[in-house]
Amino acid sequence: MKSQLIIHKYSYLLFKGYAFSIVLSTILAIFFETPLPLLLPIAMLICYQVLVDYEKLYLLLFLCLPLSTEVFITDHLATDLPTEPLIIGLMLIYVFVCLTKPYLINSKFIRHPLSILILLHLFWIALTTFTSSEIGFSFKFLLAKIWYIVTFFYFTQLIIKDEKKTTFILWLIAIPLTIATTKVIIHHAILEFGFKEINEACPPFFRNHVNYSAILTVFFPFLLFLNKWSNGLSKKTIQVFLIIISFGILTAFTRAAYVALIFAFIAYWVFRLRLAKLAMLISTIVVFGLISFLITKNKFMELVPTSQTVAHVELSELVASTAELEDVSTMERYYRWIAGAQMVVEKPLLGFGPGNFYYFYKQYTLNKFSTYVSDNPEKSGIHNYYLMTLIEQGVFGLVIFLILIYYIVIHGERIFHESENKKRKDLVMATLLSVIIIDSFLVMNDMIETDKIGSFFFFNIAVLVIIDLLNKKEKTEFNLHSGEC
Repeated sequence: MKSQLIIHKYSYLLFKGYAFSIVLSTILAIFFETPLPLLLPIAMLICYQVLVDYEKLYLLLFLCLPLSTEVFITDHLATDLPTEPLIIGLMLIYVFVCLTKPYLINSKFIRHPLSILILLHLFWIALTTFTSSEIGFSFKFLLAKIWYIVTFFYFTQLIIKDEKKTTFILWLIAIPLTIATTKVIIHHAILEFGFKEINEACPPFFRNHVNYSAILTVFFPFLLFLNKWSNGLSKKTIQVFLIIISFGILTAFTRAAYVALIFAFIAYWVFRLRLAKLAMLISTIVVFGLISFLITKNKFMELVPTSQTVAHVELSELVASTAELEDVSTMERYYRWIAGAQMVVEKPLLGFGPGNFYYFYKQYTLNKFSTYVSDNPEKSGIHNYYLMTLIEQGVFGLVIFLILIYYIVIHGERIFHESENKKRKDLVMATLLSVIIIDSFLVMNDMIETDKIGSFFFFNIAVLVIIDLLNKKEKTEFNLHSGEC
């Protein structure tokens, strides 16, 4: 507030200074024949906005998320514009707030078990960065992880105080996401909704059909929440959004999205019936049972690709070939997963270092499992985030991440049932289902490091912590009031 009064007092001088900066930057741009000086007034405007109200920058970030586009600066370096500069800027603002206004930081939020688990997850990434087989790539991974966690988890605590603010942020995402989806659908319609052509329709807002379907599916539970708690024109608007985004998911032709929605439907009843612990136990047993079956007597060798292993151009063919284990994308995953398993044997404790899978996996592959897409010119990962964590961060890294996932699910179920406010209860459910959808995608993809999915992962956890603390605060106040009575 004090900074706003000072700015208002000297507003005339600030206006003159800003006008001078525009003139100066224009002259410099013309003289040096480069547009770079024109960034000066933009940077000054951002600094001014930070001093006046940094909340608007945070809201701007969510407005831009669905419309961000990947831009390659060099062959090995890419960024998401305009979101990544905003994410980094908000991280720096959070550090500034911590140093200048520490009273704004909720100590209970910092001490919450989920917050501690995230810090432990980040600590282990930092540790394995310094023991990495290629420290340069790992350090870039660490920096990206830091600004995602700080901005989408810790900064969220400064902005969101209740479900009302969360609802507003969800609307900020829903509008541009529907616009971007509409663009893809129209482009895809021109291409006659071809199965193979969906990737052509996705840019510039989405890298490919998997990235496209992922954010639509992850946000879908929040659309249902907004639909339930809207009325009048807002309800009609969100219903149109639901139709467009549902059609987008359907025509994205992404198996992972369809499966994730099925899991979300099952999870809804699991949470309602308080079966989260049992569900997590059964899931763990099934996964370990499947792994044990495949490694016993090398049964995984029976999955060697055949001449029928091809890429398909029709959805029906893809589904059939997937069921028969003859789809090329599935076989390519086996190729990389088997290489990853051998990498784990090589470095089980600390792994190869965060972000390093691509640079080492080919020397551990089995040629019998290679396909005609195994050259991997796009430099994609292992397509299983859990296995990638095990490979790059070792056993302890995976255990920490799994504990985080398990705690979100089990603790989230408790938060859901403790929330007496109906709207808050529905928001917790939407958040949990969004987390479940992300977890499902991670079985077949590596997506937490992308701005469109990583943002939701940490934002969702922040929302759960904020609601948990809000529930406890209201319960304490109620007990105090009852005692006085």
